[in-house]
Amino acid sequence: MRTWITDPSRISVVFPRIPFPRMPAQTSPSTHLADSSQIIPRRRGGPLRPLIVFGTRPEAIKLAPLVMECKARPEQVEPIVCSTGQHREMLAQVLSYFSITPEIDLGLMQPGQTLTALTARCLEAVDRVIDQCQPDCIVVQGDTTTVMASAIVAFYHRLPVVHVEAGLRTGDLAAPWPEEFNRRVTGIVTTLHCAPTARSESALLAEGVARQQIRVTGNTVIDALLHTVAKERADDARWQEKYPMALADSVVLVTGHRRENFGGGLEQICAALTELAASHPQTEFIYPVHLNPNVHGPVHQLLGGAKNIHLVPPADYPEFVWLMDRATLVLTDSGGVQEEAPSLGGAVLVTRTKTERPEAVDAGLAELVGTDRQQIVRRASELLAKPKDSRGATVIDNPYGDGKAAKRIVDWMVGQA
Repeated sequence: MRTWITDPSRISVVFPRIPFPRMPAQTSPSTHLADSSQIIPRRRGGPLRPLIVFGTRPEAIKLAPLVMECKARPEQVEPIVCSTGQHREMLAQVLSYFSITPEIDLGLMQPGQTLTALTARCLEAVDRVIDQCQPDCIVVQGDTTTVMASAIVAFYHRLPVVHVEAGLRTGDLAAPWPEEFNRRVTGIVTTLHCAPTARSESALLAEGVARQQIRVTGNTVIDALLHTVAKERADDARWQEKYPMALADSVVLVTGHRRENFGGGLEQICAALTELAASHPQTEFIYPVHLNPNVHGPVHQLLGGAKNIHLVPPADYPEFVWLMDRATLVLTDSGGVQEEAPSLGGAVLVTRTKTERPEAVDAGLAELVGTDRQQIVRRASELLAKPKDSRGATVIDNPYGDGKAAKRIVDWMVGQA
């Protein structure tokens, strides 16, 4: 029989004194020089060897333009691509689409594993990779567990960290959870902060990051989007056959996967969709349902009977871009979709109360509605009454970039910016 000690005063732990070796004097990863060509010293002669690490589909999408830009400069950059496999089943198609084959696949995904277990396994695995590959720096993107763990390991190895999509903040560790924590931890040890927008740069400056450590590069998701839109519009017939309901005059595309919306929040969203589907019978609602059982089960249970709500498997990246391109309205809690959808002309309602991507909200291209059923129904109904093009954005006025972010980042990494 186990005995649980609930009184902290009864716990007595004595830690032995361990002599720590004196570290050799050298430049810390967080020490930044005004001359950008000296920020990432080469461990050996030849091209810069960055270890580019990702674990989820959004990371792979946003790092794909960077990997392609690196591979287009073999005389300057020799990237080592590492997948942790945090979302293995969603990664393969993205990598195939962008013709990227990781040199290293850690395969860390396990059914039902906790964030603690994933973090521990990622720390150990990336540590071994760095020991074996001896990269010049590590490149991470965003705010996943893979990003946070990889940045910590790089710090332990005194390796410079290049953080793509740096400076996103809500100011609330609980929203989004655990992403806000992950990106703050990553920011502490980052050497090159690749901020997607001026607002992200301002957030970093407010935290005390030196100005020479930051570049406003734009977001690589727009690089990936422009590449994909051009390709998929040319292949329109294939997607029309798979998604005939997307040819309707009014289409609502729905996504949802945030942990903070599990339970009551997701139920409210589903109730709103049920009401909207009943009051807008000519509108087709397309919902690629996330594989997480906390999403998949409730969504199918609550929305399975509506005639004009189509619950489909998670869409591959190119087909999801095509669906966004067709949508009159996008209802989402996804950070990446908040960045992408404004470029394609549809309205965007964000089912969150806070966002680390306020630029689209400030520009009138997206709106926070939370998970309140009445608020979602009211705003969605108002937007569906407008023609799609009446409040769309163009690539030119998208606050998240112009499609050249990857080039700017690689230029900076190799000391040309």
